[in-house]
Amino acid sequence: MPSLFATIAADERTVAGVLAAEALRQAAAKRHQTLEIEVRTTEGVLNPLSRSQTAAGGLWLAIGETDAHDPRMAGLHRVGATLDEVLANADAVLSRALQPPSTATPAAPAQAKTAAARIVAITSCPTGIAHTFMAAEAIEQAGKALGHVVKVETQGSVGSQNTLSDDDIAQADVVLIAADRQVDLSRFGGKRVLQTSTKPAIHDGQALIRRALTEAQVLNPAGSSGLDPSAKREKAAVLRAGPYKHLMTGVSFMLPFITAGGLLIALSFALGGIYVFKPEHAGTLGYELFQIGAKAAFALIVPALSGYIAYSIADRPGIAPGMIGGMIASSIGAGFLGGIVSGFIAGYGTDWFNRHLKLNRHVEGLKPVLILPLLGTLLTGLLMIYVVGTPVAQALAFLTDWLKSMQGASAILLGLLLGAMMAFDMGGPVNKAAYTFATGLLASQIFTPMAAVMAAGMTPPLAVALATRLFPSRFTVDEREAWGATGLLGLSFITEGAIPYAARDPLRVIPANMIGSAIAGAISMVAAVQLRVPHGGVFVLPIPNAVSHLGMYVLALVVGTAVSAVLLGLLKKKVS
Repeated sequence: MPSLFATIAADERTVAGVLAAEALRQAAAKRHQTLEIEVRTTEGVLNPLSRSQTAAGGLWLAIGETDAHDPRMAGLHRVGATLDEVLANADAVLSRALQPPSTATPAAPAQAKTAAARIVAITSCPTGIAHTFMAAEAIEQAGKALGHVVKVETQGSVGSQNTLSDDDIAQADVVLIAADRQVDLSRFGGKRVLQTSTKPAIHDGQALIRRALTEAQVLNPAGSSGLDPSAKREKAAVLRAGPYKHLMTGVSFMLPFITAGGLLIALSFALGGIYVFKPEHAGTLGYELFQIGAKAAFALIVPALSGYIAYSIADRPGIAPGMIGGMIASSIGAGFLGGIVSGFIAGYGTDWFNRHLKLNRHVEGLKPVLILPLLGTLLTGLLMIYVVGTPVAQALAFLTDWLKSMQGASAILLGLLLGAMMAFDMGGPVNKAAYTFATGLLASQIFTPMAAVMAAGMTPPLAVALATRLFPSRFTVDEREAWGATGLLGLSFITEGAIPYAARDPLRVIPANMIGSAIAGAISMVAAVQLRVPHGGVFVLPIPNAVSHLGMYVLALVVGTAVSAVLLGLLKKKVS
């Protein structure tokens, strides 16, 4: 019988894809046939197939919308089917595939080798750490594998690296933007551009590059986010981000203010004690450091959040209305919730004015520097003062009082929830929702959720690294060899280090990690651990007063890691 291979394009139907794969395996086992199955989901690729596996030939069962020219499948007989057909009757689908080759759909010919293209790319994520560089590496490796010339600029937490020059951009055939926050497109006017998030790059860089070469649309010569008239049929969603991306842009620009302010406040306490901010200490170094951190850096947190949410929506004309709205939110006690609201009001309001306000061409130049900021600020300021500001301030006050009063069961529940969210998608929207909630509260002097979130975020990569040492038979050679790098990522609070392990075995790895992270978050909350900085992992723990109850915090991290590691050993099957 021929060797059998299957690829399942499940996309967002992860559970359905896994169930279909299992049904096909059982159908193949009845025929005493081995079937290698690759499942592609938005969360990653499970059991990826390689060319070395398929080189000897055989039969390829393509489930869902798969690439008919996949070079790994060259020479295989291809039989197509839908995911629903497999779920309904996997045995019938396999029987049809095993018919003589003359009655099955022949394999598509190997894709002809195309000329090398020049591709420039930008990667960026809200924190500017893990996804930024994972996406860059994936794009570079994919470009090399496909024979293209690729240069990737990373816009990370330390600024732009490997910056694209004017010559790089001029010579490029296509521009690929893989970012989870707003990226300035003004350099790319007249170039073919494809915008997406970091996730497609990380999960399948080669597919993303192929898509960029075929689907990229031309930006107008001015370099704005509008499409060239020749590409107007493409949906505007290709180049316009959604609310989640706008929020993440604001969070990305807000984080440096929190980090700098939090560490300066911690250092001021270390030098002058917890009452260093009182007038009798005026003139001392500790007092001045507190003024810089609390009165300057922390005062800019909400305006920065609001301003860059608006910037993500309306580009530069939105910055002033957004920041002014953020200042109003701070002054009326609406805090980070008010900053989010004012950012969206300023962004969408300014963008509406920009699209609907038609001016004589002689005064059009005043629009971005005078008219739009003025109108956007008027709209945002008046709405914040007279309409939404007070209710949002009351909501924040209620939330603040509730969090400050938390103890016992309520603290445990919040810790469990935040911890589980951090491990659910390890850098995805659910993880970022918990992280944004915690960082936003730092501006309101609420520090306990931040501690729970960071402990929970460190747990998954530390747990899988430990599990590879305790239960080596449950992991592949590659997974065991990567334990050191994975552990270092965990110590650095880069939850994404556990993604490769979860992608291979999500139904076991993700629940095990969620339980350990939930326990770590619950212990941290019950112990009332406070953390004043939003990132850094264990490397910020030695800084005096950066974290309170240090012993309990370390205990939370150790217990959560140990629980997840043991669960991984119990749940995962031995690697054959």
